[in-house]
Amino acid sequence: MSTLRMLNQKSEDDADVEVSWTDQQNINAFSKLNAKIDNLDEEYEKLKQEKEYLDDVSMELELADEDEPIRHKIGDAFVHIPVSEALERVEKDTDKLNLQMESLQSDMNSVQDKMSELKKVLYAKFGNSINLEKD
Repeated sequence: MSTLRMLNQKSEDDADVEVSWTDQQNINAFSKLNAKIDNLDEEYEKLKQEKEYLDDVSMELELADEDEPIRHKIGDAFVHIPVSEALERVEKDTDKLNLQMESLQSDMNSVQDKMSELKKVLYAKFGNSINLEKD
């Protein structure tokens, strides 16, 4: 059985909203920001995974024998270096990664703020006839 429901007058009025050039520009800007936030989020997750790997390596190096040299990859070659130097390099890489993650987080917050402002403008004009939320 199918049920029919009548649209109320407000829903019918919302469907008849005229889309101006400015509105279309705002919709396009929101779409671009949405794609950008997805890319930033993906990159952030990759950096987060790399940071976990570096944390694991750091933990393993702390357990390693100080007298035995460690093979460390530089470019395409492996070089034998002391454990202390390997730990220093891992710490530097971790610090660099933390800075990149902070920068990405800042960029993501900035994009989220812009998206929130565009949402307010677009929802104010179009109401329920536009969906700007992710599924």
